[in-house]
Amino acid sequence: MIKRRTGFLLSLAAAAVPFASVSAAQLATKQLAGPPSEFADMAAVEPARTAVHSKSALLPVQLEKLANGRYGWQSQLPVEGENLNLLSFSGAKAQWDLGLRDPMGTQAKSVRELAQELDRTDFALEGQSFPAVRYGFKAMTPGDWTLSVEADSATAGFVLVEGAGKTRLMAHQTSFNQQVGKRLGFVASVYDEEGGESVPQIAGAKLRVTGPDGIAEYPMFDDGLHGDAKAMDGLFGADFAPLAAGDFTAQVIATGRTVDGKGFVRSAEFALPVIADQLSVRNSVVFAKSISDHRIALDLDVAVAKASSDHYRVVGEVWGMSRSGKRALPVAWIGGMSELDHGRLPLSLDARWIANAKAVGPFTLRNLRIEDPNHFVPLAKIAELPIDIGVLPKAALTRAAGIDDEMRQGLRPTGLIQGKGVGTKLLLVHGYCSGDAWGPVASKFSNSVVFKDFNKNRSHDQFANLIKTFGATWNSYGIVAHSQGGAAALHLYTYYWSGLDNATGARLIQSVGTPYQGTALAGNAAVLGSVFGVGCGTNANLTYSGASSWLAGIPTSSRAKVNYYTTSFKLTNWYTNDYCNMATDLLLNDPEDGTTEQTKGQLSGAINQGHKTGWCHTSSMRDPAQTSDSSRNSTMNSNAAR
Repeated sequence: MIKRRTGFLLSLAAAAVPFASVSAAQLATKQLAGPPSEFADMAAVEPARTAVHSKSALLPVQLEKLANGRYGWQSQLPVEGENLNLLSFSGAKAQWDLGLRDPMGTQAKSVRELAQELDRTDFALEGQSFPAVRYGFKAMTPGDWTLSVEADSATAGFVLVEGAGKTRLMAHQTSFNQQVGKRLGFVASVYDEEGGESVPQIAGAKLRVTGPDGIAEYPMFDDGLHGDAKAMDGLFGADFAPLAAGDFTAQVIATGRTVDGKGFVRSAEFALPVIADQLSVRNSVVFAKSISDHRIALDLDVAVAKASSDHYRVVGEVWGMSRSGKRALPVAWIGGMSELDHGRLPLSLDARWIANAKAVGPFTLRNLRIEDPNHFVPLAKIAELPIDIGVLPKAALTRAAGIDDEMRQGLRPTGLIQGKGVGTKLLLVHGYCSGDAWGPVASKFSNSVVFKDFNKNRSHDQFANLIKTFGATWNSYGIVAHSQGGAAALHLYTYYWSGLDNATGARLIQSVGTPYQGTALAGNAAVLGSVFGVGCGTNANLTYSGASSWLAGIPTSSRAKVNYYTTSFKLTNWYTNDYCNMATDLLLNDPEDGTTEQTKGQLSGAINQGHKTGWCHTSSMRDPAQTSDSSRNSTMNSNAAR
């Protein structure tokens, strides 16, 4: 039974992606920095930039006891055009009987009787799979139909409905403060994809939240009082406050009228890891000292409670003053993964950044944010802290000839230079919850080895450290990666010293089908999994918001080490509805490979090696798996660093 309430009381639960313990000695973190021109790239992402733009609706179904002894559910179903695609997700064992009643209210008919097409399919996100039945309808009468579901038991599931028109729902979080006790807000609006003076109108919207304690629904308002800007401006808002950590999902479901007066229903899905970590910066000043003739150590004094990690991502901006003392000068951004050491988070700055900026003291650390390393949830945000720096190193007075790797990454560890591993190798890395994506073609890559962490769910940070541990056998290696493996490889190169830093060759990291900007399916899969169970776990790093938050700490210099490819299904005929996967085609915007949209597979600052049709994300889809393209594999092999 759905519980409607103003609070959301939860029992304690584990974090959405448990921290994989890594000792401080193993981490070998880089001390990152970059020029003021990169300040905007490293700034916290604006939530509106992570919006889900939905063309369909994933409607929750909960069957309840009927007078005839069976169990049932029904809902109004707006049909916008003559063609309709409807998918039912009832689970592997449940048998649903679906019926439709037309807008005139005549007797309901079985969807099997009305549908011209019937297929069994799967919603697939790498190794995750949810079985579904697809019904395709032709020559429908547009209007408000009634959809009914009956079964012999009180099962729960979903119905996915394709919106045939150009109306799109745009929904996003209002902040990323996904900590226990903090309110999490959502806003939603609709627009017509073709533009024009008229706009669709939302008649009603709700926020449906699923957490460890069950389901709660909250009405969304356009009153200017719920994070929705101004009253009656078409923007609807609602929020809730989780009182314990765990995996949450949220759905924004909206109904209304299109520009031509037809009814519509749309939904947007979100995966929400809520963490219990508590961290605060204790001192109102940053103490710094020179540790060499060109290096400055800065220590953040922090108090940490309920920690799920021994390291955190830190990003901040160093500012100084002009020599006249009349204006502030940006010096550099600094950051990286910082290991907690007796209440301190250490940072480091190459003094040559100060010389390049022609800056003098006093110095400040601005726009500081400290985030957990697995979800990039901000645990502390401070606008400005003074830096007590004392005597500057000599290098602060001598302008550098250019920006080198040491300025950007810190001092290279002596052990990495000497090399504990032996030889060179090309690592073939799979993706999220994936089987052996590269195994069938591994022989096509010379001097290569397959990384094996099959059918597992890892955050980018956990994934990266597993690759680093695996790769420690060799002195140097390059990476060819599929799907999330590409993001994990970039994360590894950005934050940690590894064999990637010893490799030589044209292309250090190459990826195929990586959703660098996330995929809507991560949110959809989390919502489906909240009912049917998710075999290897929800991964928030793959959502639009999670990916954007992650990218806000990945500098351009690291992105430049990536060569990436995107693919999509083969177009057969202009009149054919082409796809890689029937179910995900209703959720993704073309062109897409069944998991990753071409637009969301782009990585700004990296090298785009092109888009190719006729290849899908995995082997279970209509066209061949993108990892099996022999031509592309040959090119990647010959250009790979090792």
